[in-house]
Amino acid sequence: MTLSVTFCGAAGGVTGSCYLLRTPVGNFLIDCGMFQGNKTVKELNYGPFPFDASDIRAVLLTHAHIDHSGLIPKLVKAGFIGVVFATQPTCDLLTYMLPDSGYIQETEVDRLNRRNARRGLPAVDPIYTREDAEKALKRLRPVEYHEWGEIVPGFEVRYWDAGHILGSASIEIKIDGEAGQKPRHLLFSGDIGTGEAVFNEAPEGPADVDYLFVETTYGDRERVDISASERRTLLADEIRAALEAGGNLVIPSFAVARTQELLVDLAALFNSGALPKADVFIDSPLAQRATGVFARYLSPEDAHALTHPNFHMVPDVEASIQLARIKKGAIILSASGMCDAGRVRYHLKNNLWRAECTVLLVGFQAAGSLGRILLSGAKSVRIHGDEIQVRARIRNLDIYSGHADQKTLLDWVKGRLPVHKKIFLTHGENAARATFRDLLLAHDIAPRLLSCPTLDETVLLQRGQEVQAPIAKRGGAEAMSREDWHNDYARTLTALSEKLAGLGTNREREKLLAKLVSVINRA
Repeated sequence: MTLSVTFCGAAGGVTGSCYLLRTPVGNFLIDCGMFQGNKTVKELNYGPFPFDASDIRAVLLTHAHIDHSGLIPKLVKAGFIGVVFATQPTCDLLTYMLPDSGYIQETEVDRLNRRNARRGLPAVDPIYTREDAEKALKRLRPVEYHEWGEIVPGFEVRYWDAGHILGSASIEIKIDGEAGQKPRHLLFSGDIGTGEAVFNEAPEGPADVDYLFVETTYGDRERVDISASERRTLLADEIRAALEAGGNLVIPSFAVARTQELLVDLAALFNSGALPKADVFIDSPLAQRATGVFARYLSPEDAHALTHPNFHMVPDVEASIQLARIKKGAIILSASGMCDAGRVRYHLKNNLWRAECTVLLVGFQAAGSLGRILLSGAKSVRIHGDEIQVRARIRNLDIYSGHADQKTLLDWVKGRLPVHKKIFLTHGENAARATFRDLLLAHDIAPRLLSCPTLDETVLLQRGQEVQAPIAKRGGAEAMSREDWHNDYARTLTALSEKLAGLGTNREREKLLAKLVSVINRA
């Protein structure tokens, strides 16, 4: 049978990580992540998988982030009955992350269906529910770093610390060939860490492989190397400026890893006197539960920092709503980190229009996400269907990203050489992948080794006698590295509103609208 890989996500974009590996001993997935970003990309979550879930023997999970794990409940719901292999910390985090994801989808769809009912549109179903997610947790099985394990005869796996978040891994695979042939040797990077994060070690991995699959999120940029002290100084400067501006500070933050890193640094700054006393509200049920998981694996000093007296866990929705009454001096950490879901959108609605408030972005913002739109300098945005003026200070502090920058990625790839067959550049927007490809070429890596696959593209790793069924390609790949028509639509509505408000008379407004209707009717 043919050996092949299909890139079912994170090909030309940074979310939806999923590789379908079809082998002589069965079909396997490396990651099964949720798509995030603009609406065109997120719609991929609702369609069927481009493969039969019941044919998958096992899922090998690199880490717990939802863009790598978030569709596992959907996979189980679609007929998957195999095992999901992951490190113990990843399993612990997923115990909370997957049910939280199901709950968010239920609440988001409930709100959407109320709007659809008013518009006369049909109701939609969530991708999966909290109950679906809890059923999927029964599929988890922990593995240890550095230990070979035979998933099925002829298919061996070993996990390496990727240094990205707690429990993250690169996954090494050996697949037996036909008689007289060497095993095929593959390495999937997962998300590679910086080597300088608060909780994580430097990324590692084996060398001398046949096929290397490497993420390229920051393949087009380098960050300045800074010490923990310098990182905290930069954070303190931003927070002091925000508090001095006289409003609240909203920090959209990924609930897992990013929030805990920020809390450790905030505790150090409060304890040293570098920051004045201020209330920090952690308004994310998932972040609160994940913090408990992190505390079990951290040093006593770091674990103690997570319980600083200035930190206040927001217990429920009612308490979250009450935060809107606070007009100044509050630091609000809330998910999601790209501003696309969760409670942070309510805090943005309450604070974006106030010039004295600040929004501090501390992680990667995918194309078309609300966070990327805010970074681009948008004067107004739409949240939950409402137009919100952006008067708050929008700040960006890209020192907390858990992703390796260009130099670290290059060093990691060079440390895996020789690669005998192919290096696949994945999990990066097209510009980042192209830049990183050029960099690898400049470091004497042969062009024949480099590939930038597209969504749902299948690549043969070893031809066999049995021909595999083709994988149906889905639409939406072109929108992974850019904004989509939904973004254009929101911008057009805002521009029209501003234009109408700026006209002097109702007659001028009527003429403009008549002209627009004429154009629409001719289209």
